[in-house]
Amino acid sequence: MLPSARKYQAIFFSFFLILFISTTPKIFAQNQGILFTNVSLFDGVNDSVHENQNVLVVGNTIHTISSSSITAPEGVEITTIDGDGRTLMPGLIDVHVHLTFGSLSMQELMDPDLTPQLAAIKSATGASEMLMRGFTSVRDAGGPIFELKMAIDGGQIPGPRVWPSGATISQTAGHGDFRLPTERSRRFFGQASRAEMMGATFIADGRDEVLTATRENLRFGASQIKLMAGGGTSSAYDPIDVTQYTLDEMRAAVEAAEDWGTYVAVHAYTPRAVQRAIEAGVKVIEHGQLLDEETLQLMVENDVWLSLQVLRASTPDMDPQRVAKRRPIIENQPNVWQTAIDVGVNLAWGTDFLFEPDLNRDQNDYILLLEEWLSPAEALRLVTSENARMLALSGLRSPYEGKLGVVEEGALADLLLVNGNPLENLELIADPENNFHIIMKNGNIYKNMTD
Repeated sequence: MLPSARKYQAIFFSFFLILFISTTPKIFAQNQGILFTNVSLFDGVNDSVHENQNVLVVGNTIHTISSSSITAPEGVEITTIDGDGRTLMPGLIDVHVHLTFGSLSMQELMDPDLTPQLAAIKSATGASEMLMRGFTSVRDAGGPIFELKMAIDGGQIPGPRVWPSGATISQTAGHGDFRLPTERSRRFFGQASRAEMMGATFIADGRDEVLTATRENLRFGASQIKLMAGGGTSSAYDPIDVTQYTLDEMRAAVEAAEDWGTYVAVHAYTPRAVQRAIEAGVKVIEHGQLLDEETLQLMVENDVWLSLQVLRASTPDMDPQRVAKRRPIIENQPNVWQTAIDVGVNLAWGTDFLFEPDLNRDQNDYILLLEEWLSPAEALRLVTSENARMLALSGLRSPYEGKLGVVEEGALADLLLVNGNPLENLELIADPENNFHIIMKNGNIYKNMTD
């Protein structure tokens, strides 16, 4: 039997402290700065680099960018790093991750002996490794996340900035209904499912339950709400073609989120599910690989974002049933990417790795798959400044103040120093271990190969 949510949170957080307190970097104060000299600058917006630039970071923000020498402000102690012509660029952003469920296999999740301690170790390690791949910001699209985010933000463990959704919200027999066959409905039998106890999902039916689930996530600090609006490939009960949640139920989530100044994102693939979501006021569609041009155009007209992935047909550890359910999605994926670009949909990019921890090592490689439709500069702009624009939809519910995804004066200092020019050779991004010589988040250096 799993412990209560409060006990789970306490155990989870204590293990972060014990295991990772010694791994945190030196935290630079506002009177300390880092000066990058002689760098080629990719600002996250333009299609070329600016050579022979100097960039001064003071505290956690970019203070000055100049082709001339930079003098430190009075009272600021400077550490100088010679860029030696390497490319300074924004940190990478992945807007669809599951930091807990991407760190655990399905076998581990289903194991009755799974403990909060083991889950904490796995997810903390996954978060640290993600930062070391150059991902300085992520949006967690559903699952237990608040304790992990608290530990990262508090400096107990290294990891990216996290925009948390909290538990996904799903109807009974929806994409977030992870109950085992032996687990009965909470409404009829009075017992929450194991997945609900873990903070993975809320199974919520009817307007009132959807409102409560949405508000519960907001209470814990969700920066946006994740709702299941259609069938999925990683869930047992729902075929891909089904539409989930009535218009009134979906509107309830949107109204509650908007009252808190933020938005609802929905998991959906089909035109029917997405059109209903648009009518309900949803601002972000996750996936959408089965959409037609008419629906994509409707998204443009309503300023709705498409958070899209480039999925592979299968992966080494993928269940055969999941492979079969993905087949139509994979077949139509190229058409959706091209049509979305052609009609001008607001696009964001994420990976959405679930239940296959080894797949996380390929996170950077998946950026290379974008070259089927985008130039290297366009791909890099998508995974930096464009993804940052989508994160900004959280408004006042954003967990962090400041501008991300760009290298400009006043922006937050989330930076990578790359050995080479990724606008000429995007494959540099796929080898962060050798090619990311500096990884900086919030003005703090987590990796330095320039010494």
